[in-house]
Amino acid sequence: MRLRPLEVGDAAAFAEGASDAAVRRHAHLPEPDHTPDSVRAMVEREVRPGLARGDLAVLTIAEAATDAFAGSLVLFDVEDRAAEVGFWLHPGHRGRQLTSAAVRLASRFAADSGLVRLRARTAPENVASQRVLEGAGFTLRQRAQGTAPSGERVELFSYELMVAGHRRSIDEPHRAPERQAARPGTASA
Repeated sequence: MRLRPLEVGDAAAFAEGASDAAVRRHAHLPEPDHTPDSVRAMVEREVRPGLARGDLAVLTIAEAATDAFAGSLVLFDVEDRAAEVGFWLHPGHRGRQLTSAAVRLASRFAADSGLVRLRARTAPENVASQRVLEGAGFTLRQRAQGTAPSGERVELFSYELMVAGHRRSIDEPHRAPERQAARPGTASA
């Protein structure tokens, strides 16, 4: 698994994955419906400028061997050396721990980038995301009313991970025996 910026070549797979019922219910998607054309426009309009500004990272969770799109991981609401992380996996790639590896890798990236804290929110019924977050070292901090991606007011679980100064603890339990060298602008686990 590796993380890299979302590219126009990912548009069809992103649109297909974003149409999955579980993704639509739990993910914070910027549009109600995605098409390959709308995803390509999003890459040009939001993804590339956000990376250049340093306040938004819309990343592809990619298969290590093929670089194929497997899901999305986003670092957003970057402020005061903290950011929120959100993620979803294409249904054809679930069940192989890709999301867990992606969140751990994003945590290392955040620490290396000077962030101190990562936040995440999930619905109480989204047990899979809770397991991913807890497995990556996030701690449940609060249960409170919030706004779901659908716009409705719901109970949300808020998680937090302190990443600054904890790079070693993020790396150690999950380090692969050998790592491939990452291409510029990418990270691999």
